Amino acid sequence: MTEHLTKETFLNKVFDYEKNKEWKFEGRKPCIIDFYADWCGPCKMVAPILEELATEFEGEMDVYKVNTEEEQELAGAFGIRSIPSFLFVPVNGQPQMAMGALPKETFVKAFKEVLGIEK
Repeated sequence: MTEHLTKETFLNKVFDYEKNKEWKFEGRKPCIIDFYADWCGPCKMVAPILEELATEFEGEMDVYKVNTEEEQELAGAFGIRSIPSFLFVPVNGQPQMAMGALPKETFVKAFKEVLGIEK
């Protein structure tokens, strides 16, 4: 299941950018973060794919969503200019950003290459 993050939960579960200047992942499992808005057509197209992936990869990774309208500071901290934008966050190493409505195969490929997770 996907989980919606607020700034507070983001700081606890992903990255406390108020305390750390260098990237330091706070989570235990790799994750993907979907930066979206309710009015965004491509975001609505991707939402069911993410729900499906969250179920398929349950226990191996977390799937988070950030509403850019409600969490403008968070979106700004990551320089989100277009939505949907996805942040792929490995447990170790730097996160990688992808933009646009991606097909399921592209997510699965990124999970393998960026997050080190295979089905």
